[in-house]
Amino acid sequence: MVDYAKTRAWRSGEVRQAYTARDTILYALGVGAASDPLDSRQLRLVYEQDLVALPTMASVLASPGAWMRDNAELGIDFAKMVHGEQSVQIHAALPPSGILVGKSRVARLVDKGVGKGAVMHVEKELWTETNNQLVAICEQVLFLRGDGGFSKDTGGDEPATAPAPVPDRAPDRVIMLQTRPDQAVLYRLSGDLNPLHIDPAFAAKAGFPRPILHGLATYGFACRGLIEAFCDSDPARLKAMRARMSAPVFPGDTILLECWRVGERIAFQARVAERDVMVLSHGWAAT
Repeated sequence: MVDYAKTRAWRSGEVRQAYTARDTILYALGVGAASDPLDSRQLRLVYEQDLVALPTMASVLASPGAWMRDNAELGIDFAKMVHGEQSVQIHAALPPSGILVGKSRVARLVDKGVGKGAVMHVEKELWTETNNQLVAICEQVLFLRGDGGFSKDTGGDEPATAPAPVPDRAPDRVIMLQTRPDQAVLYRLSGDLNPLHIDPAFAAKAGFPRPILHGLATYGFACRGLIEAFCDSDPARLKAMRARMSAPVFPGDTILLECWRVGERIAFQARVAERDVMVLSHGWAAT
C-alpha cells in the first residue's frame, strides 16, 4: 500500500538537462511537425534557422524519471500506474536550446478507496540555469490503480476541481492531424523508451494489437494543432494547456481535434477518425 506521508513529502531535488536544437527538432517531428516541409510556419519548428520550441516540450524536459518505481519505500504499484492528465503553464518562452533545471514534487495525493485506486498530482517547475528564470510549470495526474485505501489510517488530500467538459454543441472548428505509421518510433527519441511503443510482442502482452503512441505525443499533436489554428502558428502565444488522455492512439491514426471558443479560452477534445474513439477529453487552452 502507498505510504501517504512519504509519498506526499517526496521531492526530486534539482534535475539538470542540457538540450540542443536537434532535441527540439526531434520533439517537433515526434508530434507531427513539418508534414508539409514547404510550409514556412511549420518549418520554424524543425529548422535551426529561427527555430522555436513547442510549449508541450516542457513536459519531457528535466524530468525525474521513473522515481515511483525506484523508491520502493513509497509503496506505489508502478505496474498499475496510468498517466491520466497533463498540463503545461508557460511563464517564459521555452528556449530552443539551453540548460534547464527541473524541480518536481507530489502536490496532491487523493485516496479513491479500497479497490478504486488513488490519484497523484506531480508538479514540475522548469527554471533556466543561467539566470534562474521560471519557464514553465507542468503537472502530471497519475492514476494509481493498485493503491487505494490508505486514507483510513494516514489521511489524504481533497480531490482537485474536476475539469469542465466541452460545450454541448457542435465544435467551432475541427482540425485534422495525421499521424505516421512510424510516429511512436520518432517520438520515443524524446526520452520515453517504454517498449510498449515500439515492440509488437510487448504490446501484445499488454493487451494491444500493436504498439501504441505515447499519450504525451497525442497531447503534443493537440498543442501543435491549437497553435496553428488559434495562435497564427506562433508557439509563444499559447500560455497554458490541459487535457485528459482517455484512450490510446495507434501510429497511422487520423486525429480529429474538435475546438470551441469559450470566452478567452479554447475548449477541445480529440478523437480518432477511423475508430471514433475519444483520445483526449476535458481539454482547454489559454492564449
